[in-house]
Amino acid sequence: MKVKLRNPDRIEHLPGPMPVSAVLARLDVNPETVLVIAEGELITKDHVLADDAEVEVRPVISGGAGPASCHACERTSVIEVRRHRSSYCAEHFVDHVRNQVRTAIDHLGMISYDERILVAVSGGKDSLALWDVLLDMGYRVDGLYIGLGIGTYSDRSEQVVRTFADRRGATLHRVDLGAAYGYDIPAATALRRRSSCGVCGLSKRYVFNRAAVEHGYDVMATGHNLDDEAATLLGNVLRWQTPLLSRQSPSLPARDGLARKVKPLYRLGEREMAAYCVIKGLDYIVEECPMVAGNTVLRYKDALNELERHAPGTKAAFLFGYLERARDEHFPADASDGATVVPCDRCGQPTGVRGGDDRITAVCAFCRTRDRVRIAMADPRRHPAGSPA
Repeated sequence: MKVKLRNPDRIEHLPGPMPVSAVLARLDVNPETVLVIAEGELITKDHVLADDAEVEVRPVISGGAGPASCHACERTSVIEVRRHRSSYCAEHFVDHVRNQVRTAIDHLGMISYDERILVAVSGGKDSLALWDVLLDMGYRVDGLYIGLGIGTYSDRSEQVVRTFADRRGATLHRVDLGAAYGYDIPAATALRRRSSCGVCGLSKRYVFNRAAVEHGYDVMATGHNLDDEAATLLGNVLRWQTPLLSRQSPSLPARDGLARKVKPLYRLGEREMAAYCVIKGLDYIVEECPMVAGNTVLRYKDALNELERHAPGTKAAFLFGYLERARDEHFPADASDGATVVPCDRCGQPTGVRGGDDRITAVCAFCRTRDRVRIAMADPRRHPAGSPA
């Protein structure tokens, strides 16, 4: 059989017939981290692959295993979710995703049907799935895409997002970072000697918030999922980042010029979101961002995933336990790092200043980053004539 593995892409040839579980074991692939797809359909670990079968092993990170029939209707299952001790056929898995989103929204009062919602979409599985789910649930939701200038990766991402918006007849806003602010992510990373994810995250948060406020949206939704939130929590606990722990929540109220932010997917793992996209026929960017090297969150995900492999439900217990029992008691939302939020003197967006700061020089991190990058880009010693900026 022909087995295509992704990220990095490679082809392996194995003899058949052989069950999926044995194929993954032979390839030393953790079944908690992948989906297995044959002829465009998801298959489970007990499916026997013929000698001439062609399958894709797609990395997504999360759990999986369980009975071979759907727990709701007894039809053959297409995916297992071990932390729920359940497996689902395609129809009932879509219901499962919607039910988890409904629970998240209702439990925290995230959004209502009379509000205008802006979803930050990147072309990845999570943001596209979130947009799709909210549209299906009847919410007034539009999308925002940011062109980051990461070569063909950004070109492909934008194409995927536009195709989805056209297919659903949905409104899509677009902001080109280079055209609007004078730099793109590759240029900023090269000149500042800073993690590309750090610069990218700062830039996206700034543009997302500004767009939501300027376009009059009531709330901004992002596709952060259970794996994202659990990994962030682990990192903040390991470094005891008290201010960050106090602010970690799937729902943050609007304040001081900051739009209200919600994360309706926080009860669903990455594997579930990838499976949702496959089942619903949503094209998304499977490849990793080419600038992701060095991202510490991925290491935290690996650690949590190994725990999840041996104890399904670990990630959910860790995150939900913190949110429900530890956050308010030990890390109250009003905890701060001594900063006062004021408008940036340069752009008017909110920024934090400390007690001894001179208000005349209250410039936000985004404006400081943009100034340094644009000055460096204009320096002929950094960018000689004829070289790309």
